[in-house]
Amino acid sequence: MNSCNPVFISVGSRLGVERFYHYFTQFGLFERTGIDLPGEAGTIMHRQGNMGPVELATCAFGQSFQITPIQLMTTVSELVNGGRRVTPHLAMEILNEDGSVRQTFQYREREGMVSEETSALLRELLEKVVSEGTGKNAYVEGYTVGGKTATSQTLPRSSGKYIASFLGFAPAEDPQVIAVVVIHHPKGTYYGGQIAAPVIQNLYENILPYLEEMNYNKTGTKLPEECE
Repeated sequence: MNSCNPVFISVGSRLGVERFYHYFTQFGLFERTGIDLPGEAGTIMHRQGNMGPVELATCAFGQSFQITPIQLMTTVSELVNGGRRVTPHLAMEILNEDGSVRQTFQYREREGMVSEETSALLRELLEKVVSEGTGKNAYVEGYTVGGKTATSQTLPRSSGKYIASFLGFAPAEDPQVIAVVVIHHPKGTYYGGQIAAPVIQNLYENILPYLEEMNYNKTGTKLPEECE
């Protein structure tokens, strides 16, 4: 609920280097996502043998390694959707001139990245980030939003430059949409919860009512009552 580096450092220390790398691998963070766009970058991470207490501590609260925004969204998606890792994609079908389907694309999915129970707990915790914690600026009245703030330093750390970001998904109890806002080298205030979360709020103030209307038109039912 509250973005607190010492807590994450403690968790990382309790895990240890070997288990930290195990989960980093299990969640797919060392792989490219396989999105159907050219030029996807891979993860930049310390070698396991070079990971000491300082490196483990900084990695535990999200610094000193690099992943792409699409990797971040893909990984968070699997953590909150019940443990299913879906290959992100743009293309669904190729249609003929008459509108008939010429080709349907298939994308890899993997189950069991985390348990249903772990995923449900994460959804609950991340919803509290927005409803009660450091991500309050992403709250959208009438809907449930889950998310996480992030504020990282760029190298060299003495430069005083930051990257502020916020990742949010909704509805929190049954995620249908996910977005991440990344602001490089903001001037003045540089905390993700203060400057990136409001952008997510603005996006979802437009997206969620539209999603609700689309869902109603397709099924005759609205989003869960918690979102009304």
